[in-house]
Amino acid sequence: MAEVHALLRKLRRLLKSRGRSPDDIDDLMQEAFLRLQLYCRDHVVHNEEAFLVTTALNLSAEQGRRASRAKVSTAEDDLINVMDPAPDADEILFGQQRLRRLMLGLQRLPPRSREVFLLNRSDGLSYIQIAAQLGISVSMVEKHIARAAFFLRDWMARSGL
Repeated sequence: MAEVHALLRKLRRLLKSRGRSPDDIDDLMQEAFLRLQLYCRDHVVHNEEAFLVTTALNLSAEQGRRASRAKVSTAEDDLINVMDPAPDADEILFGQQRLRRLMLGLQRLPPRSREVFLLNRSDGLSYIQIAAQLGISVSMVEKHIARAAFFLRDWMARSGL
C-alpha cells in the first residue's frame, strides 16, 4: 500500500513539474492507469512503475501539444463564434440524447462503482479523498473508476450517439 502511495506522489510531482493543474493531473493519472490495465490484458509488464511514469509523461506532452494547437484560431473561427454562440436545435437534441444515455448507463453500474465514479467526476474528489471517505484503498478506488469508465465508454459506443 505504501508503494502505491509513493508511486501516486511521484506521478503527481512529475506532472506538476510539467505545469499540469490538479484536475489535469488526476485525469492524466487515471488515463495512465487505464492504459496499463488495457495493456496488461495482452502483454506482460515487468516494470509497472516505469510503464505508468512513461505513459503519464507522454500523455502530459500530448495534452500540451493539443492545448497549444487549440490556441491557434483563424479570424473566420472567431467570427463564427461571435455571430451565433448558441448551438442549433440538432446539437441540443443530440446532447440531450447523449445525456439521457449516460444517465441510464450510470444507473446500470454497480452501486459502489457508481458512487466512486461520481465522487471523482462530479464532486471532484481525488482518489485519496474518496478512499478516505469510503474507507477503502486507493487501489480499490482506481479499480471502481476504471470499471465504470470502461463500462460507460462501451455503453455510449453501443448507443451510436
